[in-house]
This record gives sequence, structure tokens and C-alpha cells, in this order.
Amino acid sequence: MKSSAARVIVAGSINMDIVAQVQRHPVPGETISGTSLAYFPGGKGANQAVAASRAGAEVAMVGAVGDDAFGPNLLEFLRSNSIDTSAIEVKASTPTGTALIIVDATGENSIVVVPGANGAIQADDVVQAAAPQKGDVLVAQFETPLSATTAFFATGRTAGAACILNPAPAAAVPQELLAQVDVLVVNETELGVVSGASLGDSPTAAEIRAAHDRLKALGFTGCLVATLGARGAITVLGDRVIEIAGRRVNAVDTTGAGDCFVGYLSSSLALGQDMDKALGVANVAASLCVQRPGAGPSMPHAAEVDSLMSVET
Repeated sequence: MKSSAARVIVAGSINMDIVAQVQRHPVPGETISGTSLAYFPGGKGANQAVAASRAGAEVAMVGAVGDDAFGPNLLEFLRSNSIDTSAIEVKASTPTGTALIIVDATGENSIVVVPGANGAIQADDVVQAAAPQKGDVLVAQFETPLSATTAFFATGRTAGAACILNPAPAAAVPQELLAQVDVLVVNETELGVVSGASLGDSPTAAEIRAAHDRLKALGFTGCLVATLGARGAITVLGDRVIEIAGRRVNAVDTTGAGDCFVGYLSSSLALGQDMDKALGVANVAASLCVQRPGAGPSMPHAAEVDSLMSVET
């Protein structure tokens, strides 16, 4: 049974992921043989919504699918995960968003996203469909039009909701949008792009703190969460720096790990947990996600996360 606490409302992409398994990634101009091909529900928005729902929150999804064969399958998948799909529009004569994903033997991926219906979402549609209330947690990414995301967060702020932004794929965040963000969740690449800082593959806590200071100069007043893959996560919250250690696991597919983290983080905050607890839960959930193939279906359920956390404490 879902909690009666605040909702998580996700505005974002809904894709069909077409996943090819390979031993290694091809170099430009090279053709290699794959070992398998599979279709999985995905899209950063849908992945985050599924993760938040499986974590225990009441979740609504705002977005769009096309009127092709993929659309009904994806809507049914979301409904089967107890997600309110009433604000998802079916766009006529438009293909559903699709992601072409290559996963190598180590679990590392490369992705090409074709937006389809996700790119047709209008700001007015989002504002009318979202209907956030005080205490709700709004989540968005960068796989849908920026104008729609900005309008979504502006509506949320007016209503007294909290706003979580995952600016992926990596792109600069306009100051108007950045000022509305309460929690900014980024990986190393995204943090470098949005802050303008020069970061390596393994940024230190001091470098992440410096990137946070650069964001503050741009009008950001919220909490910065930097996800670092196997290294865990480093968060800058006011004057505090919170370091969450990574977990050693055998990764099968890292495609949905960041989305899982965001979904669980948003659910935990909506359910009233403090940031320290929410970060720990999200970190464990993401480590479970990468041990399974696919994106949306790989999101763990709360019972799995709770069981693992109880063993490790």
C-alpha cells in the first residue's frame, strides 16, 4: 500500500530502449557482432518514476508517447508499477521516444536517444497536467523541451513543492531554471557542464565543493548531489559535505543507475526522510540496479533495498 505522504511528480521522457549486448564498443567506422538484442521500457523520466514508485512513493508521470506500437506497451508498464498516467498525452502521427543502447561485457554503455513524442511536449501541457501541491516533490531531466521543464518547476515552486533536476543529457542550465532547483543531481560530466568547472574523471570533495560555489554565483541556492558511479556520491548541503561510499558489485548494465538514484532520492524525500538517510537509500538502490539488465525493469523494490541495508548496518 502506498503512503499517503506527498507525491512525486515526474515530468520527462518515456522511451523504448533497444539494447544490443557486445563484447566491446566499436570505434568509429567499425562494424562488430552483437551477442543479443532486447527491448526494455526506459526513458530517464519513466525510469525515475518507476524507481520512485517501487521505493514506496505515490507517483504521477507527466509526458508523452506516440501513437505507434511502443506507446501502449510503455503506458501499460507504467500503470503496472502503480504510476498515475492520466497526464501522459498520446501524440498523433508521432513516434514514441526511442533509445539505442550498446552495452559491453563490463556493463558500460553508450546511448543514442531519438526524442520522438518527448520532444513534442509543450510548456502549457505540462502546467495544466502537473497540478502540484505543497510538499510534493517534482522531478525533471533534459530529455524533454527546456521550456516545459522551466514551466513545470515554476508551477511547483508557486505551489510550495520541492524541485529536483537531473540535467541529463548534459547541458547548461539557464539561470531562470537553476534558481528554481532545490536539489541538483549530476554525474561528473554533467557537473562540469552545468558549473563550467574543469573536472577530471574522479573529482575530489574539494573540487565538487568548488563547483558548487560556482553554481551559487550563477544563482543556485539548493543542494548539490554529485553521483560518482562506483565511488558513491558526494553532496554539498549548505556548509556540509556528505560523502556516501560506493558499494562493490558485479555490474551487468549501468544504463539506469543514475535514474534509480534520482527516483529513490525523490521518494525518500517525499516520504519525509532527511537528506542523509535519503542519500544512503538511493546509493544502495542504484547498486542493485546495475546488477540487472535493462533500465525501467531493473529498478529494485523497497523490500530489496531495506533488506540489504538491514544486513549492512
